Amino acid sequence: MERETEIPARVLEALRRAAPEGRISCPRARELAAELGVPVRTVGEACDRLGIKICACELGCFP
Repeated sequence: MERETEIPARVLEALRRAAPEGRISCPRARELAAELGVPVRTVGEACDRLGIKICACELGCFP
């Protein structure tokens, strides 16, 4: 059984501010992770939890 990852409240709040329309670009999400000093995966999981879509993916994974 997979445990739910603990996501710091400051990451969730920063994402809410950065993506008020429910979308964030991949480059911006990566910048935000660096600014907050957390792994990119944590920001990705936070996006999933908040229902925020990642767009403009640098790898072409998210159109």
